[in-house]
Amino acid sequence: MIEEEEQIDIKENEAPRKKLFTMEKSSRTSILFAILCLIISAASVGYSILLLVDYDYAIQLLRFYTDSGAGKAILGWLMDLNAQIKLNFVDKDRFTTYILSGLGITFTVTFFATLIGIFLGVIVATIRSSHDKLAEELRPGLGTSVLNFLNAVCKIYLTVIRGTPTVVQLMIAYFIIFAASNNKILIAILAFGINSGAYVAEIIRSGIMSVDPGQFEAGRSLGFNYVQTMIHIIIPQAFKAVLPALANEFIVLIKETSVSGYVGLQDLTKGGDIIRSQTYSAFLPLILVAAIYLVIVMFFTKLVSLLEGRLRNSER
Repeated sequence: MIEEEEQIDIKENEAPRKKLFTMEKSSRTSILFAILCLIISAASVGYSILLLVDYDYAIQLLRFYTDSGAGKAILGWLMDLNAQIKLNFVDKDRFTTYILSGLGITFTVTFFATLIGIFLGVIVATIRSSHDKLAEELRPGLGTSVLNFLNAVCKIYLTVIRGTPTVVQLMIAYFIIFAASNNKILIAILAFGINSGAYVAEIIRSGIMSVDPGQFEAGRSLGFNYVQTMIHIIIPQAFKAVLPALANEFIVLIKETSVSGYVGLQDLTKGGDIIRSQTYSAFLPLILVAAIYLVIVMFFTKLVSLLEGRLRNSER
């Protein structure tokens, strides 16, 4: 019986070891496979750049190292890739005309729409938070009636803008409200700015409501009225609290501007689609557009994470 128990204990101890060894072996295999994929990707990107810089030398170099059937297949694939790159981006200077120009329009629309969104958001958030904080304190009168009216208007604005698709709002602005105007960039800025303002308003409102009520009393003790307290004390603290969320709203707005092509505005996405329609090759133009958006989003996401780290350190 003792020997059987010892054998059972040995088997029970060996089972986790075997499982751990299997997991370590699997993880090592995954890491090696990932490294191999990175090496192949880096080599492909490097060779593609070499093809653009010195095509003849790149082809001679590849022929020197690849005489087998696999090498010929790789050579054919790279030559076809180079032909597609020239067709889609080099010929007729399509890269500069459509991709870079569209990227500039995308940043222009996003930047100014963000400014409009923050401006509207601050106003709407101030009205909504003031109504929530002062509704019980104010006596019936003209001031209370005006505040209730403005709060109702803000509620309608938030409900309509947040309850309808962005692309529909853009089309209504272009084809109905500003039908007499041909300035597509300005219309897009206004449409996206008004749309962004509804979301920014709720972000800032949450920041204002999170500020300690004692800050209002501190403002009054300094001799500030309600408006001065909001401007000099409450809103700066609220902005600090919601700054990462506002930065994320900017990132979201960059991607939302990709629907600008519905009104004929040649942004980044529309530029890639124009190349596709001219060359009848959809893969490279759309993949490049997606890659540019991905790089932009990753860059600003990294900035947001750094900003959050700075804010956390400043609070300590």
